[in-house]
Amino acid sequence: MPDTMLAEAPVLPRPPMPIGRRSQIEAIRTLRRNPLEMYGPPAFELPVLEGRLLGRQRLLLNSPPAIRHVLLDAHEDYVRSPITRRLLRPILGQGLLLAEGAAWRHQRRTIAPAFAPRVMPMLARHIAAGAEEAVVALASRAARGEDVIDLHTTLRHLTLTIAGRSMFSLEMDAFGERLRALMHRYAERHVSPRMLDMLLPPAIPSPADIGRRAFQREWQAFMDGVIAAREGTPGEGRDLYDVLHAARDPETGEGFSREGLRDEISTLILAGHETTAVALFWSCYLAVLFPESQERIAAEAARADLSPEGAGAAFDALPEARAHLDEAMRLYPPAYLVVRMARKADTLPGPGTRVEEGALISMAPWVLHRHRTLWTDPERFDPSRFRPGAPPPDRFAYMPFGAGPRICVGARFALAEGVIVLARLLREFRLEFAGDPMVVPLGRVTTQPDRRVGFRLVRRG
Repeated sequence: MPDTMLAEAPVLPRPPMPIGRRSQIEAIRTLRRNPLEMYGPPAFELPVLEGRLLGRQRLLLNSPPAIRHVLLDAHEDYVRSPITRRLLRPILGQGLLLAEGAAWRHQRRTIAPAFAPRVMPMLARHIAAGAEEAVVALASRAARGEDVIDLHTTLRHLTLTIAGRSMFSLEMDAFGERLRALMHRYAERHVSPRMLDMLLPPAIPSPADIGRRAFQREWQAFMDGVIAAREGTPGEGRDLYDVLHAARDPETGEGFSREGLRDEISTLILAGHETTAVALFWSCYLAVLFPESQERIAAEAARADLSPEGAGAAFDALPEARAHLDEAMRLYPPAYLVVRMARKADTLPGPGTRVEEGALISMAPWVLHRHRTLWTDPERFDPSRFRPGAPPPDRFAYMPFGAGPRICVGARFALAEGVIVLARLLREFRLEFAGDPMVVPLGRVTTQPDRRVGFRLVRRG
């Protein structure tokens, strides 16, 4: 049964929903402004939406059997779209997220051991230590009268600190500001598609690609500097860099080249740092909207060992924090869109939709997680959907980390980080809004708030 505390649930933030058909020019403008505004009422009701954009068939899938077919059963016939590669390659290079075919299989086999269960205690220590230091710093700020904070920025700093330690055993003070500035610039200037980005074939650079290539040179030089700093510190077996540097493909014995290692680390930093920060932001936002959920997490966290030594076992002792985080990622999935291109004509199971060669297939967790045929009362915040004993959702209806062979390789680490940080924060502080809390979710690589929100942190007794 859903939580009784949610009977008078507040309205959750969401972008305006379009009504009626738009011209192709209007659709492209919407994509640039906020992709989440693309989805009107039919998207949340129908199993498949079919249309055309710039002459190419486009499908939005909300049917789990059809999604399973694209992401699992026939995944080699559905590849990253040219526009995805054009927009993300300057920052991710040839890393795991964009690789295809044999290159992807090599990278996946080689990287997977870095996130094996045996490695998690080491990673959990980094998470718990970072969370502890963040709480101490926030308490010090509150003691000085600075009790209103920009929590999204604070969480981005924290997840970057954890990423720096777990990946490089480095404090990110020397690199963090520059890294955040580069990532912000890329999201603001380079990741939104232009008309020519979609019209030109991949081999022909668009005018916007000139700026992206200049950024790529700057980004690669920066990452080379981070790696050089890490290589200048003694010790081994301390972090993900050591694991990846020593990793070998179990079938071929081949490791990563220096350029390949740089691209994988870039992918892990972008995918791990930014997505976890935004998942934590929405979790905290919802914790204020629903204070009973916040108090349940705080009570649970008070009984758990969240020290660096105990954090490895704490994850299983925090089911309330896990359920809250899972529900937050349902409503505000960090990765709001998955796109594939059909390499050949096909017919989808379930709806039986015919797929043209070259069609663009979209699976949008933003839509899928709110679909009226897949969820009961989908616009309602209800962590009981994910508590122990609740029936698990279809893995192709709930996919905050993707699904199929290309599911996020670091999902276990991201979940542990989100749960431990959320529990540690709410054990120490009661969160309140300071000022107007209304935001609009914005699709910018991840599901971002459209403005900064002030939070007040009240120290618990």
